Amino acid sequence: MAPMRDFLDLSTSAKRFRFVAVFEAFTWVGLLIGMFFKYVPQTSEIGVKIFGPLHGIAFVVFIVVALATARELKWTWGVTALALLSSIPPIGTVVFEWWAVRKGHLAELSARYLRPDTPEAVPVTR
Repeated sequence: MAPMRDFLDLSTSAKRFRFVAVFEAFTWVGLLIGMFFKYVPQTSEIGVKIFGPLHGIAFVVFIVVALATARELKWTWGVTALALLSSIPPIGTVVFEWWAVRKGHLAELSARYLRPDTPEAVPVTR
């Protein structure tokens, strides 16, 4: 499968979590850029008007998807709390997703990191 098609495949909870985590981070960055232009050079509010509502929706969807993923994949309370807290700092959701994949918390996305006997395996230090 092509990388973009893989990214848009939302057939499992882990894949849905990845998609929403990246989208939430994208909207965070867009909002920060919009706030810069609104408050520093004071040239335009369009970025805040576009990315403000998008980020608000993405944030709520991320929380719902994180809780659903936690339930379906049987995350511990600690992993669930980290997932929820990752939505606060910019790009935190992507950092959490990378960590969760490497630690085996995102099912099939983690498989190539957990089976060192496969040719496509990526070495992971624990």
